[in-house]
Amino acid sequence: MKFVFDTFAWIEYFNGSESGKKVSEIIESEENDIFSSIITIAEVSSILKRNEKDVELGYKTIIDLSKIYFINSELAKEAGILHAETKKKIKDFGLADTFVLLTARKLGAKIVTGDPHFKGIKEAILI
Repeated sequence: MKFVFDTFAWIEYFNGSESGKKVSEIIESEENDIFSSIITIAEVSSILKRNEKDVELGYKTIIDLSKIYFINSELAKEAGILHAETKKKIKDFGLADTFVLLTARKLGAKIVTGDPHFKGIKEAILI
């Protein structure tokens, strides 16, 4: 199965929380393909830096354990449109969340997250 990890999932994984253990189980299953949006790397790096954690280790872990989904100009345009549409329903839905959602839709994948913004989104698995 294909999964897209958002920032919430990676941070919980790094923290070793109960939610992080669920993330770890998904990673460890050889039948799963793990993806991360390039935007997620920026968000995770920011959070790790602000919390005085090892940014390089976090970066290397994401690169080693997931395939990175890159952004091009067409995807950026689509994300902008999806963001505008989604914000009509979820007022504080972030642009980075939109890239994660669009990545999952492009890949036919599930989003692994604990972010309440994804509640009610069919692609999301809340941990």
